Amino acid sequence: MHKLVEEIFNVDNEHEFNELALSIFDYQMENNPVYAPYASLILKGVAPENYTKIPFLPIEFFKHEQIICQGQGVEEIFLSSGTTGEQSKHLVSDTSVYETSYTNTFKQFYGNVEDYCILALLPSYQEREGSSLIYMVDDLISKSKHPKSGFYLNNLTELSETIKELERIGQKTILFGVTYALLDLASEFPQHLKHTIIMETGGMKGKRKELLKEEIHQLLEEAFLTTNIHSEYGMTELLSQGYSKGKNIFKSPPWMKILIRDVNDPLSTIGNNKTGGINVIDLANLYSCPFIATQDLGRTFDDNTFSVLGRFSNADIRGCNLLVQ
Repeated sequence: MHKLVEEIFNVDNEHEFNELALSIFDYQMENNPVYAPYASLILKGVAPENYTKIPFLPIEFFKHEQIICQGQGVEEIFLSSGTTGEQSKHLVSDTSVYETSYTNTFKQFYGNVEDYCILALLPSYQEREGSSLIYMVDDLISKSKHPKSGFYLNNLTELSETIKELERIGQKTILFGVTYALLDLASEFPQHLKHTIIMETGGMKGKRKELLKEEIHQLLEEAFLTTNIHSEYGMTELLSQGYSKGKNIFKSPPWMKILIRDVNDPLSTIGNNKTGGINVIDLANLYSCPFIATQDLGRTFDDNTFSVLGRFSNADIRGCNLLVQ
C-alpha cells in the first residue's frame, strides 16, 4: 500500500485522480468490512467506471462503526467535538499520511510554514482529547520554528500583545481560531492587522448566539480592519482539508474532491452551481474510508472551487465551519 500513498500526493490532473480513486476503491472493496458491503448493496454488481459513480458512505457510520481496513493497526483516534449524541471516531492507522496531507496543503495555499508565526486560539478543542485540528496546528507550530508560535488558551490579553509585536516587525502570521474566541478577541482587542491572517475554524460551542457566516466575517473584518477572513473546511473523519481565503470560496488539494448530491436522491450527484449535500473524496483516507457523504450543504463551481452553505436541518451542530445559513 505504500505505493498508493506516494501516488496520492503526486496526483496532478483529473485523469490521474480518477485512476487512483478507482484503485483505492478496489482496495476498499477488498479490505474494508464496513464500506464494502454498503457499497455492494448500492452497486448491485456494476463496477463504477468513474470516480463520480463510487458510492459514498454516510458520515454517521463513523459514530457507530470501527471504520478501518483489515490488517491495519491504529496509531491515533481522532474524536469529533459533537455536542449531542455519540462522538465520531476516526481510526488513523498511519499518522504520517495525515501529516503529509496537511503539510503539503499548507504549502500549496500559503507557502513555507517556516515563513510564518503560527498562533492558535482554540480553547474548546484544547480542553478535550483527540482533536485532529489540535494535532495539525501543534505540528505546524513546531514546524514554523518561530519563538512566538504557540497556543493561547484563554489569555486574550497576552495574545493581543503578541499580535501587536508581530505586526510591528512585519512578521507574517496565521491565527487559527475557534469562532466564539475570535469574536471575543475582536470585541475586546480590535486592532489593524496588516500581516496577520485570521483563520476561522468554526464553532460557537454554545458560547454565543449562532450567527450567519457572513455576519461573523463582517464583525471580524471590521474589528481587525482586514478585507478577508480565511477559513478551513475539515472534519474529524477526513485527513485533508480545503481552505478559503475569503468570501466562502474554498479550494481543495489535488487529492481531495467535493461533489454535490441531490438532496432528494442521495445516491445521485448533480452538477455545478446547484445546492445539495456535500460528498467528499479524500484519497488520504485510504485506510479508513475515502468516500464520505457529509451532513453539509454546499455547491461547486466551474473553476473547481466550492462553498459551504450550512447543514441538513437534522444534523448535529458541531465545529469546523458548519454554521447554518
